Amino acid sequence: MATIATAKAATRQEIVEKLKTLTTEEKQRQCKIVLEKLLNLPSFQNCKRVSTYLSIDNEIDTEPIVRHIFETGKECFVPRYSKAGMQMVKLSSMNDWETLPVTSWGIKQPRLKDERDDALETGGLDFIVVPGVGFTANGLRLGHGGGYYDKFMTKVKASQEVPPALVGLAFNEQVLEELPVTECDVQIDRVLYADSQ
Repeated sequence: MATIATAKAATRQEIVEKLKTLTTEEKQRQCKIVLEKLLNLPSFQNCKRVSTYLSIDNEIDTEPIVRHIFETGKECFVPRYSKAGMQMVKLSSMNDWETLPVTSWGIKQPRLKDERDDALETGGLDFIVVPGVGFTANGLRLGHGGGYYDKFMTKVKASQEVPPALVGLAFNEQVLEELPVTECDVQIDRVLYADSQ
């Protein structure tokens, strides 16, 4: 197990170094292409209840996704992390998104004391936009190392009759031929990146 953990840490570092070489313009270019691919997916167009991560610097920008969700009348759920794990809680509007506090990790997140609908208690999810440090083209995923999304995706699959679509968004630089993974790492349905088919 230690060797897998070491390999994961090394792979994360390698991807982070690659991402540092991207210019702001190149990031914006790739973000635009990935957003278009997402909005064109039938599974995204037809879904009603979507969860998306709230992006930080080295991730595909999800702000336009949140905006699109509200513009098209879908329901938007975002992660809220605590020692107990991760919940997906409901955002009410773009204004709600704009006024979210930022955690010590630099991620926007609803306050733990805020009363919000929990996606899994109010009807589940149809579509989950999944973050990751690295991916393979066929859906293997390397997360940040906390296991939050893997545990959450396992829970969702067990609790819903119809599982949600699990779709990762990535810069080309985050997509590798292979990744060090264990049986706890949940494979997602597809990965969208600028060069993907």
